[in-house]
Amino acid sequence: MTVRSPSTAGAAGSLHTVSTVSTVSTVSTVSSESRLGTGSAGSPPPPPGPAPGLDPAELDGLRTVPARHPWRWAVGIAALVLLAQFAHGLVVNPGWDWATFRLFFTADTVLQAIGRTLELTAYGTVLGFALGAVVAAMRLSRSAILRTIAWAYVWVFRSIPLIVQLVFWFNLSYLYKRFGFGIPFGPTFGEFETVGVLGALGAAVLGLGLHQAAFAAEIIRGGIVAVDAGQREAAAALGIPRWRQGLRIVLPQAMRGILPAAANEVVSLLKGTSVVYVMAIGELFYQVQVIYGRTGRVVPLLMVATVWYVLLTTVLSIGQYYVERHFSRGARRTPPPTPLERLRAFLRSLPARTTGGNP
Repeated sequence: MTVRSPSTAGAAGSLHTVSTVSTVSTVSTVSSESRLGTGSAGSPPPPPGPAPGLDPAELDGLRTVPARHPWRWAVGIAALVLLAQFAHGLVVNPGWDWATFRLFFTADTVLQAIGRTLELTAYGTVLGFALGAVVAAMRLSRSAILRTIAWAYVWVFRSIPLIVQLVFWFNLSYLYKRFGFGIPFGPTFGEFETVGVLGALGAAVLGLGLHQAAFAAEIIRGGIVAVDAGQREAAAALGIPRWRQGLRIVLPQAMRGILPAAANEVVSLLKGTSVVYVMAIGELFYQVQVIYGRTGRVVPLLMVATVWYVLLTTVLSIGQYYVERHFSRGARRTPPPTPLERLRAFLRSLPARTTGGNP
């Protein structure tokens, strides 16, 4: 019977620990060498080839069969059949009355109405996003008063339908006959009549802009909040002024998140201008209503408005694509190819596709 002293036991434990560390180190070294592709003697890895036990001649005789998706093809064919039926109805159904459509599609009154629609969209977009940026800054402010006022503004104007807001602003002169400038709850230095300043067009622009600002504020705030807080902290550590942090560092990164939703809001505003027909403003939908009320051709005139709205939103979507491509440069080394570049690449690859990849 052997009795080990405490010192000897401690030494044995130390030796065991050293042995374990050496084993872990050896395994780590082997794993590192395997990741680097070298063996214990530093020799290069074996060249790739067929697995052991497989004859290369048998592999050459195998035929590659692509995966088949019968249900995908069945659903696609069914969708094409339905689309063909709809297109056939557009051609043969006399109710569409394409002759009347061609007559009024480029009429002077319709083109003037399109100009008024674009005017309302531009004014509403500029006013909405300018005020929305201010409201977003208030929502992100450290002042509890500013945050509360901004939150209440967004809550109210997002809750009330656009048509209700337009009718309210159109009848603002009923509540306030005159407006004046002066000291609050004190004397006024100048006054003017509400009817003379806020007409139908002014009320429409004001209603569209205030309504758009509530949504634009949340879009801008969401894009800024989505930027990593470490970006601002790193800029502050470098001594960059606060206004320059937001303008040169935070805002360019936030634009990648702001632009898609902002473009959707502009498209929605373009279609939302049709609501101002209740104020008898000669935009596209109002003018179409006047024409079909006079001629009785409801469907072809509605198709005139439909096609023009589709064309205008398509132009806005193309502009959105190129603006997003411009601001994606910070996230990608090379911007994504444009549709025209993709088409050119496809046309260049056609000879290789037809010849099976052989020159």
